[in-house]
Amino acid sequence: MNNYLVALEGMKTLLVEIESPLEGFKKKQYPDHFHFLYEKSIPMLDAIEAVYTSVIEPEAFLDNMASAMVESALEKLENCKKRSQKENLMMDLNMSMAIYVFPILLEYKGKSTQPLVDKLLAKWKEAFPKSNLQAAKYEYIEQGFHKKFCYITTAVCETFHKPDNCYELTLLRNYRDDYLANQPDGEELIRAYYDMAPTIVKHISQRRDAGQIYAQIWEEYLSPCISMIEEGDPQGCQNLYIKMVETLKESYFYLS
Repeated sequence: MNNYLVALEGMKTLLVEIESPLEGFKKKQYPDHFHFLYEKSIPMLDAIEAVYTSVIEPEAFLDNMASAMVESALEKLENCKKRSQKENLMMDLNMSMAIYVFPILLEYKGKSTQPLVDKLLAKWKEAFPKSNLQAAKYEYIEQGFHKKFCYITTAVCETFHKPDNCYELTLLRNYRDDYLANQPDGEELIRAYYDMAPTIVKHISQRRDAGQIYAQIWEEYLSPCISMIEEGDPQGCQNLYIKMVETLKESYFYLS
């Protein structure tokens, strides 16, 4: 099989073959899972680089590669019969793109890498206008288990000039990893949060009254959540957490 076909087939299958992205997205499992997928993708990445550096129209080639991945996602979505199934699959696809596909492409560090990522971001946004994907490297995401991924809490604490390893953030991260992720619906909640929170924070932070909004989030949701965890009421914290995400989603997620 020539390099073009290897590249095309790899782009068609890389995303849609990632099942249940949250299963491997845990502090101890993510590095091994990522590197397994990266090693598996090297023949595709080598083929893309070989074609990109040899064809007359490299931009058109990358356009075809990006289109192949987006079309495979659209085809998989079309096979969903129920709206709820389609919504869940869309969240899985967005998460797979963010924590696996883009980091895999960026890990390669070839001449084709950044142009392909740029093409793919543009094609994905065109196909899924409500998505707010950003391309991040593996190192940034892996470090996120220690620092980020509490987007809203982090934004609030930054407003109060609290360090990234402050007591409140550490407590809530431990709650997320040790309690929430192990509940029957915990992974679904975390996945939905991951899908929405970056956009919510972006829209709040663009407002002139962002500081007031973050202070209100602290008073109404985060401070009571912390008290519930300290008092041994993790379920109460979960209920308030769900209310916070739903309220912020309605107020800030759908802004243009």
